[in-house]
Amino acid sequence: MPLKRVIPCLDVDAGRVVKGTNFVGLRDAGDPVELAERYDAEGADELVFLDITASHERRETIVDLARRTADNVFIPFTIGGGIRSVSDAQAVLDAGADKVSVNSAALARPELLTELADHFGSQCVVIAIDAKRDLEKEPATSSPTCAAPPGWFGGTWGVYVKGGRERVEGCDAVSWAREAVERGAGEVLLTSMDRDGTNDGYDLELTRSVADAVSVPVIASGGAGELSHLSAAIAEGGADAVLCASIFHYGQHTVAEAKERLAADGIDVRR
Repeated sequence: MPLKRVIPCLDVDAGRVVKGTNFVGLRDAGDPVELAERYDAEGADELVFLDITASHERRETIVDLARRTADNVFIPFTIGGGIRSVSDAQAVLDAGADKVSVNSAALARPELLTELADHFGSQCVVIAIDAKRDLEKEPATSSPTCAAPPGWFGGTWGVYVKGGRERVEGCDAVSWAREAVERGAGEVLLTSMDRDGTNDGYDLELTRSVADAVSVPVIASGGAGELSHLSAAIAEGGADAVLCASIFHYGQHTVAEAKERLAADGIDVRR
């Protein structure tokens, strides 16, 4: 069986790592490259950098951050935020990133996933999905292309874009994950907006639903508050990797402690 991965996530805003709850209430967590070096030394398998305002503000991608990280960190890392074309991805990958993560741009133009996969290979393409349980049938405020007719919404989890600011009309997380993989995505980064920053644990039902629907690795994200949550995401949720932020950024646990707990729970990890 492939080894399961522990991946620190660094949400970057104006050059600093930040973390909030349910995508709001952001607080500073430090310098991204310094944190990346620390996690590399602790044994992280990979890193994910997400420029959380790039799509909303239409800023250029964080190419300089990719370059500085590549100079100081020796594990694979993914850059996401504002990737809207092959040329955007090329700049980030040329700067040293191993993968690119796309979200809003892929929903607006799903062909982007195929273009990226054809140019760089599916192993370099991560589809990021921000999902929220659809309890109140909120009116949609965005209408990019997705896997359902306009105006339709029949899924359990809605899909959101632009840092969680807009719901995508006619799109549910499981259907979109399946379509994105069919179009070329080699990995799914799945974030539960309901659980993000709450420390209440991952949304296991959401994670399992997507993991069962696709043939590529699924990274569970949103809600890790204690080490048992990581084991549950893998053993019960079917995740191939766990993404963590707060529990590492603020010193609650180290990556090494996370891996020790996973191993103790019978999950194969790189030690």
